[in-house]
Amino acid sequence: VWVLSGRSGEGLLAQGRRLQEWLLTRPELDPVDVGWSLISTRARLEHRAVLVGTDRDELMTRLQGLIDSEPGMLTGPGVVSGLGVVSGVGGGAGKTVLVFPGQGAQWLGMGARLLQESVVFEQKVLECADAFAPLVEWSLLDVLQGTADPMLLDRVDVVQPALFAVMVSLAEVWRSFGVIPDAVLGHSQGEIAAACVAGALSLEDAARVVVLRSRALRELSGQGGMASVLSPVALVEQRLTDMPGLAVAAVNGPTTTVVSGPTEQLDQFVAVCESDGVQVRRIAVNYASHSPQVDSLRQRLLEELATITARPSRIAFYSTVTGTLLDTTELDAGYWFRNLRETVDFAATVQTLLSQGHTVFVETSPHPVLTLGIEELGEQTNPRARSVVVTGSLRRDDGGLDRLLSSLAVVDVSGVGVDWTPVFDGRSASR
Repeated sequence: VWVLSGRSGEGLLAQGRRLQEWLLTRPELDPVDVGWSLISTRARLEHRAVLVGTDRDELMTRLQGLIDSEPGMLTGPGVVSGLGVVSGVGGGAGKTVLVFPGQGAQWLGMGARLLQESVVFEQKVLECADAFAPLVEWSLLDVLQGTADPMLLDRVDVVQPALFAVMVSLAEVWRSFGVIPDAVLGHSQGEIAAACVAGALSLEDAARVVVLRSRALRELSGQGGMASVLSPVALVEQRLTDMPGLAVAAVNGPTTTVVSGPTEQLDQFVAVCESDGVQVRRIAVNYASHSPQVDSLRQRLLEELATITARPSRIAFYSTVTGTLLDTTELDAGYWFRNLRETVDFAATVQTLLSQGHTVFVETSPHPVLTLGIEELGEQTNPRARSVVVTGSLRRDDGGLDRLLSSLAVVDVSGVGVDWTPVFDGRSASR
């Protein structure tokens, strides 16, 4: 990682040109030492750029891309010349939120590269594996590395715990780089990871919730489904008036709503939407979370999760069940049933966070699925206010440290304090 900054866009480009000229006359310099010098000997000014590369040649190419930019382009945060160059203007960032999605972010091998490239990620995954071990018959490491039977990720009782493990482990990596959230926000099962990261649930209790609850969901397999509709929730509710059994499962943004319910009725709903020209797609699940079908699981979940001990959290926990900041001592078995049964009011909760000065949202997942909705909500809530910064962590089939460093760069150039020293631990000769 090479970090640069200046008091203006012109100043940032001038630093880039000076660095380039200096390096061209010193081809023997280790790019890691160059990176360490840049973070340890220079002030971090308002106009910023971060370059991510695997070797000197790649970083020099990134540097040229920055130099070729117009000063007016460096107002981001945004990509200047593709993956590896991120620029923006810091100093105005508000409070930071880590966002944990439900299903949909998973992909085969989603933890393989980071398990090799990040000791912090690997250690947290191993802790999760130990917590799961008394409860499951499959190997978390095999699932995340993509060496297990690929069909396992089609099972709700595997994919939900696996996603939980990736999310809490990514949160630990963000923390190791100095990004400590002011608040956490979870969508559906993502609230379990959010509660764990906030300190409201121990890792062992959180593992118990995600494993036992996802196992109970298998009882509903084949009875229902879910569909995402590109339509405001008020219009969706109008369509549901003549379709009993269907329910609004989630409100993800101003124009994104999820519907859940019995298979036959859901098919009818999808057909009606398509005939009216409304964009709709089935979600790849064969059960109906956040619908009346979940009521049959209530007693089982209350009994199996009765021993869960919720604690006051270290980090503010915003509930997508209530749409508000929540006292985490309320996260008992009854809450985790409500979390599965009731509508996920994600949009309202994001609006609450925005109204309270939270402007940096980091989706802590193997692939971003909620970032677009957050961006739309930021624009809708107050388009003239301080800009909202939204980023993911990894991407589908792009799950290495380089991708994560580029995501860290987005929040760094927006003004969030990122500690880049872990990149150089044990690698810089000058240290």
